[in-house]
Amino acid sequence: MSQTDSNQKPTTIVIFGASGDLTHRKLIPALYNNFKKERLSDKLRIVGFARRPWSDNDFRTRLEEAIKEFAPDSFDSDTWASFTPVLSYFQGDLGVAEDYQRLDASLREREEDPANRLYYLATSPNFYAPAANYLHEAGMTSQAEGWRNIIIEKPFGHDLESAQALNEEVHRAFGENQIYRIDHYLGKETAQNIIFFRFANAIFEPVWNRRYVENVQLTVAESVDVGHRAGYYDQSGVLRDMFQNHLLQLLALIAMEPPASLKADAIRNEKAKVLGAIRPIALRDTVRAQYRGYGETEQVAPDSQTPTYAALRLYIDNWRWKGVPFYLRSGKALDRKASEIVIQFLAPPDVMFNLAEDECFTPNTLSICVQPDEGIHLKFETKVPDSARESRSVDMEFHYRDSFKGQALPDAYERLILDALKGDPSLFARSDEIELAWQLIDPILQGWESAAEAPPLAHYEPGSWGPAEADRLLARADHLWRVGCGHHEES
Repeated sequence: MSQTDSNQKPTTIVIFGASGDLTHRKLIPALYNNFKKERLSDKLRIVGFARRPWSDNDFRTRLEEAIKEFAPDSFDSDTWASFTPVLSYFQGDLGVAEDYQRLDASLREREEDPANRLYYLATSPNFYAPAANYLHEAGMTSQAEGWRNIIIEKPFGHDLESAQALNEEVHRAFGENQIYRIDHYLGKETAQNIIFFRFANAIFEPVWNRRYVENVQLTVAESVDVGHRAGYYDQSGVLRDMFQNHLLQLLALIAMEPPASLKADAIRNEKAKVLGAIRPIALRDTVRAQYRGYGETEQVAPDSQTPTYAALRLYIDNWRWKGVPFYLRSGKALDRKASEIVIQFLAPPDVMFNLAEDECFTPNTLSICVQPDEGIHLKFETKVPDSARESRSVDMEFHYRDSFKGQALPDAYERLILDALKGDPSLFARSDEIELAWQLIDPILQGWESAAEAPPLAHYEPGSWGPAEADRLLARADHLWRVGCGHHEES
């Protein structure tokens, strides 16, 4: 029986780490909004698991405060009153095997009839493997009475070896089809729309290849600095924090071949093929940098070499993309918050326009804006009125807020949790994708740690677009960074 067929049964969601920030900021608001939209089964239960000595009412009161703080526009007192009976609390310790056995007994009392279960590890990564093991030892992974799935948050290891070890440990308790590795970027509406944009519109796919594309750029820029995450971030750095997961997942969606269907394995097979076709990245094609003042941050060593910015150039050695450079960049304390993908097309022959030697057309670009101003922009050339041959770039744009007035974009967690409940892992990373991504990132991290091979650690001013070295990386091929989505391009 498929998970979809079995969803008529009662379902219990157990949130491990229920007293934490993720639960309050994202998970409960997402579940509450799905409940409000009547997308959850009326047989659903949500159980929080944490060490704090709370009662059910304590738990509900704190979650109500969280909804009012983090999702104030969606809070409705009547809806919340209907939602609270779904919520309950269990006091337990993630590191104590007996507490999982007690939890199972408590769940069976609450469930009355055999139920499906979704376990959400909203915990520190060091609990992922032990929690999966304790769940298995307690008999809580057996699917004899209903499906048993688990959601794991990033980071999925800190290098290839740890990622492989984590996959091995979790696979001892759960089959791959039960594991949902969540990357919230893939739950964003614009990221989901990439497949529809490419394959449901016949005008784009014919030019989505090396014959027409000059280069592809992926930017995930953050305007905030490391803030309260400094202790974690100084051990991680930008490559582990953003490239191994978000950026490479977005790249796979942009570059993959058409899947045979929209089934999860068909999509994830094509993504894995793209990641497997990426040429090993040369250190000369990398830039690492740190914003000025980072070393003065609390919990950061004054002489820290941790990069808060990185830029990479890579190539996908397959028929579609051979020779086309893909540029990836991400950083903290940059000019603005922006996540976007820019496809720059080849310039047309200019002979018929009789351009001067120092003149050229601005290239056509297609910008897919993942956040914050979700939409798609196509930039093309047009003649300036009342001129002989002067041209100007103009923008053809689509914005979700304009085309779908009154329909708010859901938070990524709303879609992802709903998909996990339905048994659809299309937007979740598979174990081979995780390991292929680490195979690309590991050699860069190792090279940066070698003083003999590493490019120097550059610095940049907070509020800028990053170091000059990143501009020079593109200038070597006469390219420049582009910010579409209605913003002016960088010079």
